[in-house]
Amino acid sequence: MAQSNCTQVTEFSLAGFTEHPVTQVYLFLLFLLTYLVTIVGNLGIIILIRASPHLHSPMYYLLGNLAFVDLCSSTIITPKMLVDLMSEKKSIAYAGCMAQVFLFDVFGISESFLLAAMAYDRYMAICHPLLYPLVMSPKCCFQLVSGSYLVGLTNGVGQTISMSTLSFCSSSTIDLFFCDISPLISLSTSNTTLSRIILTTAASLFGVSCSLVVLLSYVAIITTILSINSAEGKRKTFSTCTSHLTTVSIFYGASFFTYLNPISVTSRGADKWAVVLYTVVTPMLNPLIYSLRNKEVKEALKKLTKIK
Repeated sequence: MAQSNCTQVTEFSLAGFTEHPVTQVYLFLLFLLTYLVTIVGNLGIIILIRASPHLHSPMYYLLGNLAFVDLCSSTIITPKMLVDLMSEKKSIAYAGCMAQVFLFDVFGISESFLLAAMAYDRYMAICHPLLYPLVMSPKCCFQLVSGSYLVGLTNGVGQTISMSTLSFCSSSTIDLFFCDISPLISLSTSNTTLSRIILTTAASLFGVSCSLVVLLSYVAIITTILSINSAEGKRKTFSTCTSHLTTVSIFYGASFFTYLNPISVTSRGADKWAVVLYTVVTPMLNPLIYSLRNKEVKEALKKLTKIK
């Protein structure tokens, strides 16, 4: 009966970080710098991989797609956040909110599967080097990347349909700086049991399956590295994995903290900053990690900058 008197909201208010004007200016400058570094870094990685023939390998093909996903996921969140930091009214239309949910879910799950594919790539390169050219063929790489996007698209469609069936009548303030599934579920006046089950199941299924691939790959990789006799051989072999391992640790650590605890994810300030790490900082760090720790990327950059 309550639902029959429901007036569906047409827009949501975003709580953001703070109402203090000076703090908002500092945050604007900080996030603007972060976003600029994200754009330059990820575009730079994509251009560098395309322009450098010796980077035309499965590892860098996957890295180029990771950079593209990071660029897209950051652009979905950060520009709107920057506008809100400088605006008195922090709001987003209902349609825009659903679009943000859809796109962020698409690229978030796609990145998770791309990181798993990159772990498998390192596993084949180190544990089965003779089979590597056969297994990681261009066709296989294309299928891995296409599959990552397809799973991301499927998740995005499913989550968005689940959100579109909910009613929002009373409160329209999202205690976050963008539209995310967990706070939207908390705002809904409908029965959210099914939506919570879908969210938790998707986060657990996709997150656990991808992290399991990464974990098993690195268990095999470490076992293989430990069997190498020379210390220099161990160091060189492991150095090919450190960039990816660092990226994986940041991404899965922040995303698990965010989405495997959906009820309380936005109830505390510390959780909000964990979301910042997952949505804003990680896309900036990935190209920096790969460019600073990867010798091949640094050499390709030197060669490219020497071309007149």
